[in-house]
Amino acid sequence: QVHVVESGGGLVQSGGSLRLSCAASGSIFAISKMSWYRQVPEKQRELVATITSDGTTKYVDSVKGRFTVSRDNAGNTVYLQMNSLKPEDTAVYYCNVEATPITDGTWDLYYIGHYWGKGTLVTVSS
Repeated sequence: QVHVVESGGGLVQSGGSLRLSCAASGSIFAISKMSWYRQVPEKQRELVATITSDGTTKYVDSVKGRFTVSRDNAGNTVYLQMNSLKPEDTAVYYCNVEATPITDGTWDLYYIGHYWGKGTLVTVSS
């Protein structure tokens, strides 16, 4: 089983910074991609940033130049450094991990599961 836990959310003033962390643990053979999404009430969840196993990153246009996604050397923890925060960045931020799990001591290289954390709230005051 794969567990995903986010941390680092909180209340910050407009223009401030926060750093989110997401740790994946459990029976994991390999992680192919880790992503940050965000969601506000009555809106669809939005992809914010992605980092793949080879370090390739992608961002939604609204955060380019302000947010940076990175990961640790072990590859099981992803970070989202958020600078120059705006009130419109207020949302619950979710981490998604695409990974091949180990089940009963074996793994299927052609199977990639999607695993979600419970989210962490970021509130940016004006």
